[in-house]
Amino acid sequence: MSESTRQPAGIFGIPMDLGQSRRGVDMGPSAIRYAQLMVALEDLGHFVTDFGNAGVPLPELADGEETVRHLRAVREVCQEAAERAREIISGELFPIFLGGDHSISIGTVSGVAGAGRTGVIWLDAHADFNTPEISPSGNIHGMPLAALTGHGPPDLVNIGGSGASIRAEDVVIVGLRSVDPEEQRLLRRAGIRVYTMKEIDAYGAATIIRRAMEDLSHLDRVHLSFDLDVVDPEIAPGVGTPVRGGLTYREAHLIMELINESGIVTSLDVVEVNPILDIRNGTAELAVELVASLMGRQIIGLPR
Repeated sequence: MSESTRQPAGIFGIPMDLGQSRRGVDMGPSAIRYAQLMVALEDLGHFVTDFGNAGVPLPELADGEETVRHLRAVREVCQEAAERAREIISGELFPIFLGGDHSISIGTVSGVAGAGRTGVIWLDAHADFNTPEISPSGNIHGMPLAALTGHGPPDLVNIGGSGASIRAEDVVIVGLRSVDPEEQRLLRRAGIRVYTMKEIDAYGAATIIRRAMEDLSHLDRVHLSFDLDVVDPEIAPGVGTPVRGGLTYREAHLIMELINESGIVTSLDVVEVNPILDIRNGTAELAVELVASLMGRQIIGLPR
């Protein structure tokens, strides 16, 4: 695709850390913007519109009496995210959502799925497939994928519309290396396809991401939900829930480059960047680099 024909993009920030106990990821959208995301995209030939941020209450001011922490506040923020997602899609822009913790995806994915059946590549160290009944922490950032596929409290499942937003057979998790025992059982019952770090180690990142894309090749719309903690914390220390043994720098870029070549992805989340835990904004800068690879940056930009 030449620069003159690149799809315009729409950025929307959801600076929410209500879905977890550790503060800091609410500053993720600002950190990614400060790392020059818009400039990187414009340099690739994308016309970019920044729609600002969702309104998010402070955790100290959000309702605290619920069994699920901040359930009402998370629902309201995700409803706004879903509405904005539909608006960006209707404007024929490529949506890029900046988090915030991963619970924002309940809103963003349900919003883009309103345009038609949508698959999801969940690029993450975690499955995020807990429900309140089995969650060890009660934190919603461990529940979004379950909620999107119809598992969990109605206040989360029904965001963006009644019932599940996506089908379990349209989901692929890539990079998994941390999963709770009961969450593992629910994943198996739901039939979610999972490619763990063991499989990436054994067969290579290129083989695994190609398999994942083939799994979703029957769909016209695919959302990439990209949690920076899928990358090894030695490379990406500024994340909400780091887990050792993740993707290397080049594996992460290769995955983004191959997804770009396939043309399969139609919308994007970038979540869990935590500047408080970062070193000189390096994780946010990595996020911008990887988004640029997804959006068309090449080592040698030869015409096709």
